[in-house]
Amino acid sequence: MGVVLGDVLGFAAAVAVSPLPIIAIILILATPRGRLNGLLFTAGWILGLSALGAVMLAIASPAGASAHNHPATWVGALKLALGVFLALFGARLWHRRPKDSSQAQLPKWMGAIDRLTPVKVFGLGLALAALNAKNAPLTIAAGAAIGSAGLPVGQQIASLAIFVLIATLGLLAPLGVFVLGGSEPRPRSAIGKTGQLSTMSP
Repeated sequence: MGVVLGDVLGFAAAVAVSPLPIIAIILILATPRGRLNGLLFTAGWILGLSALGAVMLAIASPAGASAHNHPATWVGALKLALGVFLALFGARLWHRRPKDSSQAQLPKWMGAIDRLTPVKVFGLGLALAALNAKNAPLTIAAGAAIGSAGLPVGQQIASLAIFVLIATLGLLAPLGVFVLGGSEPRPRSAIGKTGQLSTMSP
């Protein structure tokens, strides 16, 4: 299990520092229903990662592991394919970035985030976890590595849970500060530049 965790921790860390969900939860916490919506957004995020990872466990587990319980050989090919996809996706975003940063625009959902219903906030967290072009490939790779390593079911679930926990740290930090009554999140007007930069990152 330790070998598998070492393999997936990098994926989890990359998901944890994704800019869009972090910016989204800061914006959400600054809304009138910040506490409720922040919890719902985080719950949707956790469900999205868990569901996508569980699907990959179900697909990868029957394939078995390679020798010495290391991830199966096909997992390496999957990681390579996902890496190429992420590189091409990043290049596309870079090519399409505004030449003048002042012309960058916030995504429409960011502009309307204070008007989203709790159900839509939950769905936004779910979508940013399971459908985001950066996070989904990383979660798929992690789930495939865990599922094909030949671990008992209990250890597979524990490994996936650790992956989800680490991948959620980027959201849990501002949420924890807010819920525990620490520093209030910055108002939306104070993070406009951050939001503009987010249009250049997945």
